[in-house]
Amino acid sequence: MAGRWKNDLKWSDVTPKAAWLSRRQVMAGAGGLALGAIAGPALAKLGAAPSAYSTDETPNSLEDVTTFNNYYEFGTGKEDPSRNAHLLNTEGWQVEIAGLVDKPGTWTMDDVLKGAALEERIYRLRCVEAWSMVVPWVGFELADLLARVGVQPGAKYVAFQTAYRPDEMPGTRYPVLEWPYVEGLRLDEAMHPLTILATGLYDEPLPNQNGAPLRLVVPWKYGFKSIKSIMRITLTDKEPPTSWNIANAREYGFYANVNPQVSHPRWSQATERAIGGGLFAKRKDTVMFNGYGADVAAMYAGMDLARLY
Repeated sequence: MAGRWKNDLKWSDVTPKAAWLSRRQVMAGAGGLALGAIAGPALAKLGAAPSAYSTDETPNSLEDVTTFNNYYEFGTGKEDPSRNAHLLNTEGWQVEIAGLVDKPGTWTMDDVLKGAALEERIYRLRCVEAWSMVVPWVGFELADLLARVGVQPGAKYVAFQTAYRPDEMPGTRYPVLEWPYVEGLRLDEAMHPLTILATGLYDEPLPNQNGAPLRLVVPWKYGFKSIKSIMRITLTDKEPPTSWNIANAREYGFYANVNPQVSHPRWSQATERAIGGGLFAKRKDTVMFNGYGADVAAMYAGMDLARLY
């Protein structure tokens, strides 16, 4: 592993709880953090083990992570998801797993989590909009779930689809994107140990605005690849369509690997603004593959990453 991982780092070691659980957030309750639907009366700790894959960088505050994000199903403003995501009912959530698998079917969240080795993964997050965070996810490797369903030899890609509930997701009433939101990975990307399905944040159940109850996290890619509120996973032999590529293929490629050398058509990707650093914080240089190159670069050997962006 690259030298910047630590195997004993948990959020409690780097960020005192009082620093992120502010009075404002306590007052917000389930309406603001949207935790109640999955956490029940008590916000019990998930008890996730620390991971050697975690970065040693300090995570952002809970307020940063839960009030500044993109989830267009709940609105296009950065704070819209925290205001509106409480409308999403995650009770009884099910995930359909289909396509080129040995055991297709519909899984409850209990089924998904049964036997899953939950870990805390403190990952860097880089948005295609050139801002970044450090997020302490709780989750398990997607490869573990795929092994349980049995990937057939002809499978080359994994396609994902999020929920589409206009009554609960007010943003879907507007044609910002084609709904439902879809994403996809090449099979080797999906099977990589850095790729996780997240079910928690700061060792507590995942808030709705961050993709409850199940979201993808692929830390070396721009954030829009990490699809939220997954309801369907399909193994396929063809490259699946992805929402932002459908909307504008010139600006958003299938791979979406963080690459400071390939500018977005409307802005540079060479630097990024770290959220939480203050209004006048200096921008920092973006690193290829968001700093995970030692672990993932080999998957793209020989590829023209300026063309296959």
